[in-house]
Amino acid sequence: MVAFANPCRMALLAAALLAGSAAGRAPDSAPPPAPDPQPRLTAYGAYLAGSFAASEMDTAPAADMMLEALRLAPTQPEVLNRAFLATVLDGRPDAVRVARRLPDNELAGLLLAGADAMAGRWDRAETRLRALPRQGAGQVLQPLLLAWAQAGRGNTDAALATLRPQAEGSRLSGIAALHAAMIADLGNRPREAERLIRVALANTPEANLRLVQIAAGILGRAGKEAEAMKLVESISTGGDDLAMLGTPEVRRRMLQDRAVASAVEGMGEAELALAAALRGQSGPELSLLLARLSLRMRPGFVPAMLVASESLAENSNLEAALAMLQGVPADDPLLPVVMLRRATLLDRVNRPEEAIATLRTLADARPTSPQPAARLGDLLRARERYADAAVAYDTAIARAGELGPNAWPLLYSRGIALERSGQWPRAEADFKQALRLAPEQPYILNYLGYTWVDRGENLVEARGMLERAVALRPQDGNVADSLGWALFKLGDLPGATKWLERAVELESRNAVINDHLGDAYWAVGRQREAVFQWRRAVTIDPEPAETPRIEAKLREREPLAGQP
Repeated sequence: MVAFANPCRMALLAAALLAGSAAGRAPDSAPPPAPDPQPRLTAYGAYLAGSFAASEMDTAPAADMMLEALRLAPTQPEVLNRAFLATVLDGRPDAVRVARRLPDNELAGLLLAGADAMAGRWDRAETRLRALPRQGAGQVLQPLLLAWAQAGRGNTDAALATLRPQAEGSRLSGIAALHAAMIADLGNRPREAERLIRVALANTPEANLRLVQIAAGILGRAGKEAEAMKLVESISTGGDDLAMLGTPEVRRRMLQDRAVASAVEGMGEAELALAAALRGQSGPELSLLLARLSLRMRPGFVPAMLVASESLAENSNLEAALAMLQGVPADDPLLPVVMLRRATLLDRVNRPEEAIATLRTLADARPTSPQPAARLGDLLRARERYADAAVAYDTAIARAGELGPNAWPLLYSRGIALERSGQWPRAEADFKQALRLAPEQPYILNYLGYTWVDRGENLVEARGMLERAVALRPQDGNVADSLGWALFKLGDLPGATKWLERAVELESRNAVINDHLGDAYWAVGRQREAVFQWRRAVTIDPEPAETPRIEAKLREREPLAGQP
């Protein structure tokens, strides 16, 4: 079997070798030199290759190539800066060595302050942090890190004073109060920590897992165990991944363990907080940089590993995202979330059987949690293994217990799997129950209404449901198509044509919608336009079963197009 290399690495290697060959070409008047069996890499070639890899966020070859370019051209400022950035993004120890050559680089100052803190040089760390600008991301990060440096020197009062202006009345009060609470907790001031964590909770619109973990421990140490337990239980009431963390063991650890064991870990916590906040706002690169800095301060910190993995995955560096999630200890409270993310990544890199095995292992380990089975159903449904998906959804729904309003996605997903696997009576019952739980959910209205139309059942009721779905999702081409197709089946050809034209306008690359519009055009006598739509439909990747049907229409009707 032939093994193929990573295309990005092949491209950057080719670029590097071409650059090396061009740099070493002899003048035209000289005889050509004997071919070099081992082409030499030039600084320009390495820089070009590293730049390409960096643009793809392929961090390992980017760091390799930029370090090689720096070795070959050690005085070039652009190479120096790019090499530093590449080594940080890939988590290389070389980053500190390169940073020492960049006295005016803000990120280098941030990294070196962390290195000083890890070595116990708190005065030097504080000096570096005071020199950082307080604008942009630094407006949030600099006071947090400065406070932790002061806490590292044992000066809890100074640390709390540094954060007080932000914690009391600024737009950053939530995050500033959170870190002040951790500093007070680490300094054995439980009452002050309790007061500050309440400020953080009050100023955070939606409490995330990390805030709940930190707050539960602080409240527990302040003697408010019942309130802490109630806060922990709040994360197990939703239907997302975090609901798996509401186990008795996780709750006990949240109440007993401190979020940070040292000021160094606190600095890593601050960098992670900003990395998480910036995800989706300024591109994955800055989020990954901060997550890498957090992991330097706190190796193996699973929340930072998750953020770094998500940032890599956002840029389609899926193998690196997978590798980031390896080695999580079996007793880590976040292991179930990590396993779910790993399963998703394994499926995306086309290793579905490993993904399925991961989800089944997790489902066995969490026999009361519906999430692993639901995720397994989603994976199997996306792979068109509809009967298997329906079985997985059966398990998830059985584990979910009494189904409340938030359970409609499970019923909706199982309904699709059942309908696609030829089990319509059960599917119809699921859609109806989902609609009772969420009467204004346009996806349920659309799927059930369209299926009724396609089956020729309950057409009047289906039309009303689809009109409501269109009102709720006016820019959704699939919903517009469903209404147009219902009107076509009901004989309202002008209405059908109007809505199917609208659907094609919104979803021009959908084969089914183009096919439907062709049928409507033919029915109203616009035969040449009908043939155009059918021809278009067969060229834009219809489902395999649809292609022969559309081609048959073309064979039968195209010769008639344009005739009276």
